[in-house]
Amino acid sequence: MPSKTITERQEYLVKKLYQQYGSTGSRVALKLGISLKQVYDALRRQEVPRKSLLEQNRIRFERSPLSFTFKKTLSGQERELYIAGLMLYYGEGAKTGVTVDFTNSDPKAVKLFLKFLRQIYSVNESKIRFYLYCFSDQDVSSLIKFWCSQLRVEQQQFTKPYVRSTLNKGKRTMSNGVLHVRYSDKRLLEKVLAQMNELVSTL
Repeated sequence: MPSKTITERQEYLVKKLYQQYGSTGSRVALKLGISLKQVYDALRRQEVPRKSLLEQNRIRFERSPLSFTFKKTLSGQERELYIAGLMLYYGEGAKTGVTVDFTNSDPKAVKLFLKFLRQIYSVNESKIRFYLYCFSDQDVSSLIKFWCSQLRVEQQQFTKPYVRSTLNKGKRTMSNGVLHVRYSDKRLLEKVLAQMNELVSTL
């Protein structure tokens, strides 16, 4: 157990470590082998303001393991997939929020985007979700089965669909509904957007 008092050296290190970017009270306590109370007592004596809960949560989030792994070395074919995926997202992807959200009604486009996520970013398959948008005159169950068959995914990955209370008619009918491919990870969204913008700026 930590001793009831800390040395002058530890007192100095508490302040220095805590003021470093990415340090929290618990990390300082662990590094110095002292209690969390001793850390905050030392900060109070040295008049160092404590980080807000929001800032501490942000630090913990940034230090948590990634749910994906970007493939840095790409073959010629993978480079083509990388560019195609970024361009698809440029046209049909959400640009704000914390979730990668790609929307399309074309099974080929959705398949290609899924391949992009899996091969280029090695995403965690269990985090991939699908959200179906369709109309009241369409059979939701049949549509979900269709997309499961096309994408080779499980029905459990589908969240509650949105059924619009109008008929699927007009200039542009959507026989398969519209599908959202979603992956909730703010850091992946930020990386995809950064790489997308970098690519677009070179065109």
